[in-house]
Amino acid sequence: MARQFDVPDFYRSPVVGRVKAARTAADPRKRDLSPSVLDFGPVQIKLARHFGFCFGVENAIEIAYRALEEHPDKAAAGRIFLLSEMIHNPHVNDDLLARGIRFLRTTSGETIIPFSELGPADLVIVPAFGAPTETLEEIAARGADVASYDTTCPFVVRVWKKGAQIGGKGYTVVVHGKWKHEETRATFSRAAATGPVVVVRDPEETEALAAVIEGREDAAFFWDHFRNRTSDGFDPDRDLGRVGVVNQTTMLATETAAIAERVRVAIEARDGSDDAFADTSDTLCYATKENQDATEALIADGADVAIVVGGYNSSNTSHLVELCEDAGLPTYFVKDADELVSPSSIRHFDWRTKTERETADWLDLEGDGPLRVLLTAGASCPDALLDAVMARLLSWVPDPLPVEEALAPFEAETA
Repeated sequence: MARQFDVPDFYRSPVVGRVKAARTAADPRKRDLSPSVLDFGPVQIKLARHFGFCFGVENAIEIAYRALEEHPDKAAAGRIFLLSEMIHNPHVNDDLLARGIRFLRTTSGETIIPFSELGPADLVIVPAFGAPTETLEEIAARGADVASYDTTCPFVVRVWKKGAQIGGKGYTVVVHGKWKHEETRATFSRAAATGPVVVVRDPEETEALAAVIEGREDAAFFWDHFRNRTSDGFDPDRDLGRVGVVNQTTMLATETAAIAERVRVAIEARDGSDDAFADTSDTLCYATKENQDATEALIADGADVAIVVGGYNSSNTSHLVELCEDAGLPTYFVKDADELVSPSSIRHFDWRTKTERETADWLDLEGDGPLRVLLTAGASCPDALLDAVMARLLSWVPDPLPVEEALAPFEAETA
């Protein structure tokens, strides 16, 4: 049986939670990726088979709220800190702030509260993404407790271990990730302790790296593309002999696999074999891949419009949006139901330009047949937010079927 975490009830959902429970009971091995279709008559809401809080996020939330419960005096005095946002969801982070937790840094590393203000009476919670070792050492040197409430996701730790393992065997670690993301910085820190490291963002950057590995481009070309994204003392002529690829766990799993394959092919083209390539395929996060696979199955099932719910700085959520957009669906990335203003107006986030937009006439309730709405969410999004989105949509629909009627097919299946 999967571990059950102690997550506050207000993050849970009376509708989505029942659908998830029914699907899990009917398919405990998670082999069926078909969407869950809630038929309300004039509108069908198609939920992805997998979405929302993953193991690592629930683990982090449980630990953070336990810290508040076990140290009420510190919380009241403002002496419980988070290194940065615990997860990338504003509702979760705002609630923690309201309970007395303070953030030391922004998600991109800018200082909010200097470490010099920390002392032996203080408690620092490590976020789910982890933190660079040098950061943890600096905090510990000031006497603050940075070890008791570490919420680092176990699957991130698994990537760290693999990076250290292959680095210790003489391989250079290529990290597929966003250079400024907390998790990538933490992974980079640990890999750099055992060997050379370089970060690549996407397939285009991987092509540049492959050109150097294959000998088609030189060191000057390498530094034009990867300056400030390598470990100290990196030498492309020396350090691209043996290579392995690990990833920021929230990246597109298919993209990480493609990047690793491109690096392997480059090594094989240079050497005549891929003996100098380390197989690291076992580091892909299961939850990230499940959510992405379920979204692809949801898209294949057909929809008229897609709504993806999550924090606007959430990497894994933006990749779900990307999948929907690439399939040609009108797609709206929203942080909560309040962004759904009316059928004629929606506020949403453009993850490519990092800007908030407003779109008019986005929802057609006058078409023939039921409106099919694709609905999914990132791994740091509470299920309760999807309930609210559904309620907002249904409030605009004339004479929708009752929720209990829409839920009945799922619960009959497991009765």
